[in-house]
Amino acid sequence: MPESTTSLDSTGLQDAPSAQRPHPAMSPPRLLLIDDHTLFRTGLRMVLANGLGEAEFNEASSLEEAMRADMPPPDIVLLDIQLQGVNGLDGMALVLRRWAEVPVLILSSDTSGSTVRSALDRGARAFASKADGAEHILGVIRQLLRGEAPSAPPQAQDASAAADKLRLTARQCEVLDLVCQGLSNKLIARRLNLSENTVRGYVQSLLVALNAASRSQAAFEARRRGLIA
Repeated sequence: MPESTTSLDSTGLQDAPSAQRPHPAMSPPRLLLIDDHTLFRTGLRMVLANGLGEAEFNEASSLEEAMRADMPPPDIVLLDIQLQGVNGLDGMALVLRRWAEVPVLILSSDTSGSTVRSALDRGARAFASKADGAEHILGVIRQLLRGEAPSAPPQAQDASAAADKLRLTARQCEVLDLVCQGLSNKLIARRLNLSENTVRGYVQSLLVALNAASRSQAAFEARRRGLIA
C-alpha cells in the first residue's frame, strides 16, 4: 500500500492525508467559507475536501455576500476577521442570527490574545491561525462536526489573565462610564468639570488599557470584563 504524502500548496496550507469516505448513510458535511482572498479560499477548500472526504462547500468573499446567498444551513462556518465591509468580529452576530446553532470557526492571521478572546466571547466556537498546519485545522473541524468544544488557544487564556489584572482609577471609571453612555469628550468634560484635553487623555489611556481601537469597542470590552454594568 503506498504511503500517504503531504504537500504545501500556493496558499501556504499543508495538505493532509486523504481521509476515508464517510459511511453512505451519513450526509456529507456542509461548510461555508467566508474569506476575501480567493487564493486562500480555493486552497483551503482543496485541503478540506482532501482531508474530510465527501463535503459540500459554499463560499463568499464577504459577510454581506454570505447573508444574501440562498443556501441550506451549513454545518460549520469558517470565518476570516479581516474582511471588506463588515469584519468578522463585528459580523459574528449576523452569522449567529441566521444560523444560531451552527458553530463558527474563526480562521485568521491575527492571533493576538485580545483578538482570540474577543472572537470567542462574541460567539465563535473555535479559533485557528491561518498559519496552522492542515491537520490541526482539520482536527478542529472534526471536533466541531462531532459536537465537541475544541480547547481555547493559549493566547485566549493569556488575555483573560491580563484582563483580570486590569485596575482602573476612580476617575478612569467615571470617564469610562460616560463613554459607555455615548457621551462625547466635550460633554464628559462638562459633566466632570474637567478640560476637554484632560478627558481626551483619559479616553486614550482607557483605549490602551482595554486594547480597544474605538470608543464603541472600549465600551464592549468594559461590559465584557464586568467593569461597567
